[in-house]
Amino acid sequence: MASGRFALSLILALVAAFIFSEYMIYYAVISQCSWPDSDSHSNVRALFLSDTHLLGAIRGHWLDKLRREWQMERAFQTSLWLFKPEVVFILGDVFDEGKWSSTEDWEDDVKRFKQIFRHPSDTELVVLTGNHDIGFHHEMTPQKLERFEQVFNVTSARILTIREVNFLLVNSVALHGDHCLICQRVENELYKLSHALNCSIQGSHHDDHCKNTETFAPTAPILLQHYPLYRVSDAMCTGVDAAPLNERYQLFQEQYDVISQVASKKLLWWFRPRLILSGHTHSGCEVLHENHYPEISVPSFNWRNRNNPSFILGSFSRSDFHLSKCFLPEERSILTIYCGSALTIALITLSHLKIFRRALQFTNSILRKHKTL
Repeated sequence: MASGRFALSLILALVAAFIFSEYMIYYAVISQCSWPDSDSHSNVRALFLSDTHLLGAIRGHWLDKLRREWQMERAFQTSLWLFKPEVVFILGDVFDEGKWSSTEDWEDDVKRFKQIFRHPSDTELVVLTGNHDIGFHHEMTPQKLERFEQVFNVTSARILTIREVNFLLVNSVALHGDHCLICQRVENELYKLSHALNCSIQGSHHDDHCKNTETFAPTAPILLQHYPLYRVSDAMCTGVDAAPLNERYQLFQEQYDVISQVASKKLLWWFRPRLILSGHTHSGCEVLHENHYPEISVPSFNWRNRNNPSFILGSFSRSDFHLSKCFLPEERSILTIYCGSALTIALITLSHLKIFRRALQFTNSILRKHKTL
């Protein structure tokens, strides 16, 4: 009877360690975060994450895929439940193999994405294009771009206005400046959007040069894209989620690690954004362009890319914004819990067996004495 109770206790201890490590730890860690303006409920509240890199049929072990997708699903669903954002932005590289996927593999990847990042009807999910979704510039085709835009109901250049806050959504893969068909179309659309937005900000819709242009809220936009604006390297980046020191001083390659200097200057000149949010590098960074335009690089949301993934909570009004970063449970913390639990249970089991053997030896000795009598 005692051994049965002990075995049941061990099983319950293992179940408790599993439930905490796979469910409760996400609530314990993420609940420590908060909106940067907890007193203001009139602002637009948005959650930003990037580089989820859902593995496809080509790369990655099935167990790795299962583990990473489970982690992202629990983190995302926990964050939605705790913070209830009005809108969620994913800044590209949703998939890891979108640039290679066959039609069948693509449909399977999309199905898994919709399961992991399911959301209530009162939360809008906006997905931007990344190089792993449609390929780098030389791999990008109209067919790959079209299937991505159809699934996620996005375009390569768009202004999304929520309660007079403008979010400028840009397909930065197409900002190559080489007059390719897709690149030229995106650049033309961006120029038209900038013209219409400037007309709205200046209140010039009655002027001849502003007639028949689209009307937007008269405020500078929040620029969202996958690639960062041009910077030489991550040398100026600091913080626990910055790139490792051995990578921080490596020079960036234009149109591969960051968009070109020319494309960056165009975006800043045309739109004069009050904030830029980007992904791609998988590491955190804060940059001030031209001593005026702040850019935040959002780290990867996938534990496959870093030990301490995170997302950003943003609160926006017409004239101001506030941001806070929320870190997810570290992979090493979960492994420590499992290893610690296993070691504790093993020691208790060995101790119990030792006591059990002593009791058995004592009983045998008593029986032997009784027989000799």
